[in-house]
Amino acid sequence: MAQLSGVPILILKEGTERKRGKDAQKNNIAAAKAVSEAVRTTLGPKGMDKMLVDSLGDVTITNDGATILDTIDVEHPAAKMMVEVAKTQDDKVGDGTTTSVIISGELLSLAQELMEQGVHPTIIFRGYRKALVKSKVILKDLATKIDIEDKKTLKKVAETSMNSKLIAGAKSHFADIAVKAVGQIKEKRGEHIFIDLEQIQIIKKEGKSLLDTNLINGIIVDKEVVHPMMPKSVRNANIALINSALEIEKTEFDAEIRVQTPDQINKFLEEEANMLKNKATKLKEIGANVVFCQKGIDDKAQNFLAQDNIITVRRVKKSDMEKLARATNAKIVNDLFEISENDLGKAGKVEEKKIGDDNMIFVSECADPKAVSILIRAGIEHVVDEAERMMNDALSVVKAAMEVPYVLSGGGAAEIELAKRLRSFASSIGGREQLAIEIYANALEIIPKTLVENAGYNPVDALVELRSKHESENGNDYGVNIDSGKPDNMMELGVLEPLSVLTQAIQSATEVASMILKIDDVIAASGLSKRSED
Repeated sequence: MAQLSGVPILILKEGTERKRGKDAQKNNIAAAKAVSEAVRTTLGPKGMDKMLVDSLGDVTITNDGATILDTIDVEHPAAKMMVEVAKTQDDKVGDGTTTSVIISGELLSLAQELMEQGVHPTIIFRGYRKALVKSKVILKDLATKIDIEDKKTLKKVAETSMNSKLIAGAKSHFADIAVKAVGQIKEKRGEHIFIDLEQIQIIKKEGKSLLDTNLINGIIVDKEVVHPMMPKSVRNANIALINSALEIEKTEFDAEIRVQTPDQINKFLEEEANMLKNKATKLKEIGANVVFCQKGIDDKAQNFLAQDNIITVRRVKKSDMEKLARATNAKIVNDLFEISENDLGKAGKVEEKKIGDDNMIFVSECADPKAVSILIRAGIEHVVDEAERMMNDALSVVKAAMEVPYVLSGGGAAEIELAKRLRSFASSIGGREQLAIEIYANALEIIPKTLVENAGYNPVDALVELRSKHESENGNDYGVNIDSGKPDNMMELGVLEPLSVLTQAIQSATEVASMILKIDDVIAASGLSKRSED
């Protein structure tokens, strides 16, 4: 609404909601803080779990920040931006989602207090940007370089990411699997390590215990052998991957064949059988004893392959075919008659096994597979799902530690030290931006504070003791010991996190907080549902 000579002029459509200035900022900050508070109690080894029930009544029990925020139905636009922070963090590094959301909530909360004292949001925004740039430099200085072949250190990194999970009792076993799996598929491209986690196949099956989860040096195909007379297991497998049907191809155009005698029908059928037999013979001649086909296989062809004792699986997914090629070093062939012995892949063993209620094909004992499988077992569905989330976190942090081989002390140690150094940096800046950098430093301390709160200890006492430790010589690695609530050396305890995880968490948190702070006008369209009805 605008005024011209006292006459109101309608600029926006009738019913449009508009909030300006401090009202808009308070509203946005309150929504963002609500999302932050929703996941705050899940942080750390003593964090609580959330039970999420969707519109269909399906239940998810988890303390994984990304899963919680992805599952809840958020309406407010500022709250949606916080959910995007978690998604970005999860996509980039696979862990640290809760940390990034909690820090962004605290950055906004402290900024609101500063704005109420008359500091302009743009000043706070500039201070936050300077603090972020300085934080990256400080974190790199604090980080310890690791050897990517040092499995012991990588295992500690994986275990740290799983400490907060519902099933942390199996973390050592899962960490071992994660380190071996990522180490197997890593590739060196020039000076850099490249890891594609898509090449690690995760299969979930209820039954048995978490400790029965195992790594397969090969691929599991969720199919069964096509013919009952085919062998169920074969050693020293020569594997053919075929992307064409083992069937008689239909003509491109409708055709009519005139048959005048029964002999002609028999000859017609015999020729069909011979064509299929030739395909089976071709596979036998090159030494294939296992065939994975992406398309269909005729019943007659199945019989011929069964007579030659060739394990055959049909209608295999394209993604599984590609993983099989990487695991066995086979080539996917489009024309069966062009296949040669050099196109075959190798595996120590191919076997059909019954897992739970399903038969599955295990291609295992591959020499140097660049795609592997992890079979996750647990007693009930909820635990299997949480075990999968736990494994994904472990794989992600091991990948992060290998691609950027630097680690930081966990347990809030890095955040406390970073806050201390940022306060020193703030005094060198001066002006009102100094205030913004100081509250940025205070916001980082929300992580150790939350860890202590969730463990049931007094956060004020713990923070005072932690700050005191960090002021002493060689106190950089002191974080919160969750079992005692006292400061302890995180490096010695083996609580480590990749540099890239915390760096990305701080960057994501700063960016979303800065974006929300700069919004001073919210214009919400109205009548969308009404217009659609009209």
